[in-house]
Amino acid sequence: MKVGIPREIGLGERRVAATPENTRRLILLGFDVVIETGAGELASFQDADYEAAGATIAPDAATIWGTVDVVLKVRPPEPIEGGGHEADLLREGATLISFIWPSKNPELLARLSQRKATVLAMDQIPRITRAQKMDALSSMANIAGYRAVIEAASFFGRFFTGQMTAAGKVPPAKVMIIGAGVAGLAAIGAARSLGAIVRAFDTRPGVKEQVESMGAEFLELQYEEEGAGEGGYAKEMSPAFIAAEMALFGEQARDVDIIITTALIPGKPAPVLITPEMVESMRKGSVIVDLAAENGGNCALTQPGKVTNHRGVTIIGYVDLPSRLAPTASQLYGANLGHMLADMGGAKAWHVDLEDEVVRGALIMKDGEITWPPPRREKPAEPMSMKRPPSSRPGARPISTKPAAPKPAEAHGAAPRLSVPAWPLLLAAAAIALASHFAPGAFVAHLTVFVLACFVGWQVVWNVTPALHTPLMSVTNAVSGIILIGGMLKVAGPLAEPATIIAAVAILLAAINVAGGFLVTQRMLKMFIRSEPGEKK
Repeated sequence: MKVGIPREIGLGERRVAATPENTRRLILLGFDVVIETGAGELASFQDADYEAAGATIAPDAATIWGTVDVVLKVRPPEPIEGGGHEADLLREGATLISFIWPSKNPELLARLSQRKATVLAMDQIPRITRAQKMDALSSMANIAGYRAVIEAASFFGRFFTGQMTAAGKVPPAKVMIIGAGVAGLAAIGAARSLGAIVRAFDTRPGVKEQVESMGAEFLELQYEEEGAGEGGYAKEMSPAFIAAEMALFGEQARDVDIIITTALIPGKPAPVLITPEMVESMRKGSVIVDLAAENGGNCALTQPGKVTNHRGVTIIGYVDLPSRLAPTASQLYGANLGHMLADMGGAKAWHVDLEDEVVRGALIMKDGEITWPPPRREKPAEPMSMKRPPSSRPGARPISTKPAAPKPAEAHGAAPRLSVPAWPLLLAAAAIALASHFAPGAFVAHLTVFVLACFVGWQVVWNVTPALHTPLMSVTNAVSGIILIGGMLKVAGPLAEPATIIAAVAILLAAINVAGGFLVTQRMLKMFIRSEPGEKK
């Protein structure tokens, strides 16, 4: 089965759908890989690198499109300079996997339908845990967020980090990031690593801990409204919330040096969050990087694809930020494609499984028949333990605090029903009674100590909050707790007896194990706490 990677013809596009390393993985999956000559040159990958990885070099794009079974691309098929269209070159019945953006490209879907093609869109991968390794949008957003900070630094006329020099003091740059998704978090990490003071805002309160864990300040509004939408994106907010939000941005614009915006709502133009008045209120030399430029921009003055200057404020509207880190972007995107092909069975068991949630979500067309959008997946019932009471939800009506009417059995004084079956307890009681009747008294005493140690020792350590120790440590500490309780019950005997000495040694070793378990856990947790510059962990 042949997989083909043509050269990207989009203006300014430097990425390629597979690097030499990705090519080796595809060959291990059983595919014959064909690369168009020069496909990876703009990403610093030469034809010789692909040949060394085991690929075949094709002389032109027509050879790729017309002969392979699966075409892997970055951008959607585009018109060819001089006439024609890439989609018309696709072999009839072949498979295309790339970014498609189906809601924006109905004409492209019509062309591909005429070719009886099977099309999977990397931009439609469901945002679920199992699909993270195939989530190309997150891979590219991560790169865009990092690159946004680098672009801002190149236009900003000062250091990001503050410095105290013999010539005077240089204050640190202040950066505000709007949107704390994948791109926003990547931008926070890059700006903090350069020493800037970083502030971030997001309509989803759940990202506050992520922002603060990376050393940034989370900007909050005194206005309660849930901002989380489907697929991990933010939803469109109410007019009252937006008014409060705009007031916050206006206040911050007068204080910060750099603004990076990442706010997007799927299927809609980017919301305008930075008005001309806000831009004019910023200090001369400030920078705005608009990651939503391709969808119109979050800044009212953004010109997609261009860098403009408005009254001393630089506004960057690049729409190709991932392409500006082409080697890394190509590597990550190629890895996403490799995982997709592996999940579809590789070359030996290749199939389009309509029951696979990831494949069905990304499937745009099957044998020329348009299958997008996929059927809506019913949400699983929310566990009762995870549900918030209605009164805690914004806008919910208050609920009565009167206790519920008792059940009939409880009303008559009946004992509550046990969730644990009674027969194991009865069996254990019978076994102890039998042992006490026939076994020596010393054995019964030891058995009692053992049972008590197991029950009490386990519960003492096991019920410690999971935030203080990992699951593995909790199990080992619970076992050590059993030893501690048993040893404490036996150490009360005469000091000269071997059992007392053994119990004392057991207590010492178990205590060291428990203390060491908590110490190791604390050190593991500190690895995820970002310290301030110059602060010791």
